Amino acid sequence: MSEAKSPSAALYGPDGSANGTVQLDQGIFGIEPNVAVMHQVVVAQLAAARSGTQSTLTRSEVSGGGAKPFRQKGTGRARQGSTRAAHWVGGAKALGPKPRSYRQRTPKKMVSLALRSALSDRAAEGRIAVVSSFDFEAPSTKAAIKLLGTLGVERYALVVLSAEDLVAEKSFRNIPWVRVISEAELSAYDVLNSDWVVFTNATLPSAPATEDGAK
Repeated sequence: MSEAKSPSAALYGPDGSANGTVQLDQGIFGIEPNVAVMHQVVVAQLAAARSGTQSTLTRSEVSGGGAKPFRQKGTGRARQGSTRAAHWVGGAKALGPKPRSYRQRTPKKMVSLALRSALSDRAAEGRIAVVSSFDFEAPSTKAAIKLLGTLGVERYALVVLSAEDLVAEKSFRNIPWVRVISEAELSAYDVLNSDWVVFTNATLPSAPATEDGAK
């Protein structure tokens, strides 16, 4: 059986000039995408983003209604004890929502597998680009758009930056079809929600080395 070909991506200089290719980590960019895990992790991430602050008043929380609206017998109407019941106008809400957390438990291994699956999917499509570094002299959205055009990166793009890339962040963040994210915040949802992923040499993920130096 032939050995699997190591994934690669185009490597560019700070000005967008082609500098060949860079070999990507097989364990991160070259696995078989697990669609089921990606779906579960993305659903969990979107659920966790919900505020869960919606709330309605129960019968005990609605003000008023302390007095019986009319006498018990002799009116021909159904007996009532309070105007704050759910079937009265201005009354409580029956079975309404209350504040809750929508978070779902997702093991770290599952989150990691989802991210590696998403990156592998983009790598298989040839939609991973690596820039050696960004050297914007000053924040410039125009220069950022020009650079992405030189790279051949189309909408929608995810640019992964390090904490030191402050000027680059200011250059990319005003482009409507570009999402800027730090390497520590990278998730499967961000990757799947973008057509292109742009890394620098500093932010390109790689598997941690073991004690003997092997990955």
